[in-house]
Amino acid sequence: MVLEPVLCPSCGSDDVVKHGPSAEGKQRYKCRNSDCARCTFIRQYSYRAYQPAVKQQITDMALNGSGIRDTARVLKISPTTVIETLKKSPKLKAVNEARLAQLDVRQTTIELSQWQDLEAEADEMWSFVQSKQQQRWLWHAIDHETREILAYVLADHKDAAFLELKALLAPFGITQWYTDAWGAYSRHLNPEVHTVGKTNTQGIERKHLTLRTRIKRLARKTICFSKSEWLHDTVIGLFINRFEFKLPI
Repeated sequence: MVLEPVLCPSCGSDDVVKHGPSAEGKQRYKCRNSDCARCTFIRQYSYRAYQPAVKQQITDMALNGSGIRDTARVLKISPTTVIETLKKSPKLKAVNEARLAQLDVRQTTIELSQWQDLEAEADEMWSFVQSKQQQRWLWHAIDHETREILAYVLADHKDAAFLELKALLAPFGITQWYTDAWGAYSRHLNPEVHTVGKTNTQGIERKHLTLRTRIKRLARKTICFSKSEWLHDTVIGLFINRFEFKLPI
């Protein structure tokens, strides 16, 4: 006799019990892990889009330059299903918490005389939703040394967006800022710790090239653009959370 364990597709827990039949007569299971976001499931879905592996493919394709209809054609599912799956993405982080935790450890284990000040490059990247009149800007900052994104904000091109980014970056204790000549920076940064010019912002400009290459809806010359603000922000946020913040998205 061979017994095959039933594992929760969401958390991998084996604390699973039967939960009655589905409307199609298939056995349902319930995960009893209190931390699991997925309560019930079945093992063999009739509609392949419900399979966990397909849902993961939807996210993977979105983060590698595929549009909604591209994904639907390749996976042979409905575009509406693709959109609904992206809508159910986990809550995204706006701050690189792993990087912040590293700094906290260093501050407690290294003498102040050996502490290396954190320098950051900040910039904003243009994009649009639906039409070029509806602009959407990615404000973000990276570690000048490691090129890691520290935090990001998606908003308009006004000072309030930079102030929001600056508040997210406050725990990092940035001692030197490198930016371009956009007025929001000079209005809200102390001139003593603010350097303006392209010489020290090459890292973040290169980051922009990566984002525009990997995410189709950020390309400058394209007919593949977002039709809704939430989808635009979600795809960019998913990319940053997975590849920059190293989160299991």
